[in-house]
Amino acid sequence: MMKELRHKGWNEIKTNDSWAIFKIMGEFVNGFEKMSKIGPCVSIFGSARTKPEDKYYKLAESVAKAIVEAGYGVITGGGPGIMEAGNKGAHLGGGTSVGLNIELPFEQHDNPYIDADKNLDFDYFFVRKVMFVKYSQGFVVMPGGFGTLDELFEAITLIQTHKIGKFPIILVGTDFWRGLIDWIKTTLLDRFSNISPKDLDLIHLVDREHEVITILDEFYKKSNLSPNF
Repeated sequence: MMKELRHKGWNEIKTNDSWAIFKIMGEFVNGFEKMSKIGPCVSIFGSARTKPEDKYYKLAESVAKAIVEAGYGVITGGGPGIMEAGNKGAHLGGGTSVGLNIELPFEQHDNPYIDADKNLDFDYFFVRKVMFVKYSQGFVVMPGGFGTLDELFEAITLIQTHKIGKFPIILVGTDFWRGLIDWIKTTLLDRFSNISPKDLDLIHLVDREHEVITILDEFYKKSNLSPNF
């Protein structure tokens, strides 16, 4: 009897998985249709927990404003914290402000600085990450937690393995990122040889808005602005 119940439960899961394909397809279709019309953008990542009085919130706002003034739009995860700061800076700079929202139990709610026609909702993290990677001309990564690190390392991995074209990955905040960069150099590279020296060239470490813009502009003097795959 227990064996039959286990198999019944497993078959129900398989049926639900099959129907989920249509929901996933719907998210991809909606995302591709809307994002393909937005134009060249730079994604800003960082913690949802960062408060408006924090120096990194203010820096993210300034970076976003500088990005739109340089002719790019801004994409964020659409929520509070650094995401809100990014959308706010884009809004204040009169540029494109995109939010790719996802429903989470505690942190996520859309912020008021996203353009009304560029506020997208997702149920699946992996669909949302595809939109970031496909339609971003660069990643600006502010201090954050596991989600920020996930997005950072996925982009590095895809570029390293040539699954997508190279684009700038800019870490903002030396005092936050220095320990990670040192660990990558001393442990991953020097001690275990798990990466190659040229992989370090995929990452830029800066502290100022103008440094972000310089890296983006220098890169796109030599490369076309287009979706990454």
